[in-house]
Amino acid sequence: MPQATNPSADSGAFLPINRQEMTERGWDAPDFVYVCGDAYVDHPSFGHAIIGRMLERAGYKVCMICQPDVEDASSVTEFGHPRLGFLVSAGNMDSMVNHYTVAKKRRKKDAYSPGGIAGARPDRATIEYCKLIRKSYPDAAIIIGGIEASLRRFAHYDYWSDSVMRSILLDSGADLISYGMGERSIMEIADALDAGLSIHDLTFIDGTSYATDSLEHVVDYEMLPSWDEIQGEGGKRAFGESFAIQYRNSDPVSAKRLVEPYPDGVYVVQNAPQPPLTTSEMDAVYRLPFTRTSHPSYDEAGGVPALKEVEFSIASSRGCFGECSFCALTFHQGRHVSSRSKDSIMEEAKLLTERPGFKGYIHDVGGPTANFRKNPCKKMERKGACTDRRCLGYEHCAALSADHSEYVEILRTLRELPEVKRVFVRSGIRYDYAMLDEDPTFLEELVAHHVSGQLKVAPEHISDDVLKVMGKPSRKVYEAFTSRFKELSRKAGKKQYLVPYLMSSHPGSTLKDAVKLAEFVRDMGYNPEQVQDFYPTPGTLSTAMYYTGHHPLTGKRVHIPKSPHEKAMQRALIQYRDPKNARLVKEALKRAGRTDLIGRGPKCLVK
Repeated sequence: MPQATNPSADSGAFLPINRQEMTERGWDAPDFVYVCGDAYVDHPSFGHAIIGRMLERAGYKVCMICQPDVEDASSVTEFGHPRLGFLVSAGNMDSMVNHYTVAKKRRKKDAYSPGGIAGARPDRATIEYCKLIRKSYPDAAIIIGGIEASLRRFAHYDYWSDSVMRSILLDSGADLISYGMGERSIMEIADALDAGLSIHDLTFIDGTSYATDSLEHVVDYEMLPSWDEIQGEGGKRAFGESFAIQYRNSDPVSAKRLVEPYPDGVYVVQNAPQPPLTTSEMDAVYRLPFTRTSHPSYDEAGGVPALKEVEFSIASSRGCFGECSFCALTFHQGRHVSSRSKDSIMEEAKLLTERPGFKGYIHDVGGPTANFRKNPCKKMERKGACTDRRCLGYEHCAALSADHSEYVEILRTLRELPEVKRVFVRSGIRYDYAMLDEDPTFLEELVAHHVSGQLKVAPEHISDDVLKVMGKPSRKVYEAFTSRFKELSRKAGKKQYLVPYLMSSHPGSTLKDAVKLAEFVRDMGYNPEQVQDFYPTPGTLSTAMYYTGHHPLTGKRVHIPKSPHEKAMQRALIQYRDPKNARLVKEALKRAGRTDLIGRGPKCLVK
């Protein structure tokens, strides 16, 4: 891991993006060439920036090729053959999610491209970039990573083609996947290659997956259902079994190696996940000399919009034990929570106050879940996360200990900085976890100091049957939190509002459940302008349900709203106030047996 340095020791130099910049550094050739689907933003919220700076700190020469033209083979040959290999990532987002809405319509903007202009990367970018590299450098070592590769490391359901696809290792022709948060694994890979090992010898590094034609040296593994089984009769059952095994082997403390057989004697092997970073390791990562801005070559286009969302925010933690069914964090960052030290956070805050454009506001201090700073129980540290129960969900584990004291102290200290006017918490909190804390201080101070008029929370639904499938807390927990928020806002003398995220058409949601949600919206007096339909993306429990029609961990059948018409009705019910939705709302209410909600009464949803 990199050694901690003063965060203000900014090198002022981006990693080279062309041969001239490489030559100016006195390099004849790079050790690694990083090919990325995002524009080059040297900020710790961007995975390519962290990996590039870590390798640089360790003495490796890293050059960047961002958004190469896949129609032009020379677009990846700018630096020649790297000494150690190519690193390939689709970027901070899955390229298919980046390109398409849940209705599979092409998006018009790309926040990770210069000027927000879409079309700078191909569909399935990781695969296409690897193919492009192989044309010019057939023998080069290729290591793929990032969210797209990480969540496709085994056979996975692909929503956009409505089919199951093979491991991305096989379709891309890459040699190795660095899955999850890759700081540790990429350093082990780099050091092994630098020591003279072949990429094909790197079968021992945690946090990686590789393909092989022999299991002779693979020990302590569990065999997944084969590709032939997943493709054959009963394939959905086999897919569900495979997902369940992967899910139960996602913890670095307890996971076994996993093996997925393919035809012709090929196996994809996943080593156990890397342990989460320690506090000192996380501090060292965030003290790397990032320029904290996008490459100046994008200035004429207006920069990279995604940077604006995080420019004055602080990442304080990683990992999430919340385990929402529709979230892929279990397979990517994992359930263990890693946190930065208070000193590290304060150093970054002071650095932000010196940045051009800082107006006194820190926009966020958080992570996947802002109010998670440590693991939920001591047992997780010793034995890993439980494979048969959730820490949080419809019901919480009795062993869970809710404690916000450290987070409260960090927020208080940030507020005291003379250059800081306000500190906001915008990355989202788990309100059920907050309500479990016997000490009311966090909620009191959150409401009094850290809400910018509106607090975004994610009940997602209100039907308890759906919430159980989602792994979300019960309706009564949300209602209790709503009452508490209103009470604390009144005591603080502030007019503040909750903005709930709502999701339609999630597995388990019937039309009757959607009607319950519409009634809740009516009673709440809330008129949601946007509603998120469930989006089946690789690596989530909900996507496995969507494809198989069953809950993979229980085997129980789950209702799946799949037809576009049913999904349109569920969405229309939530937005029943829109006159354009009247016909769909009437049809949905009739199908659900709720014609009592059609008419002119105070409770009716549509005339």
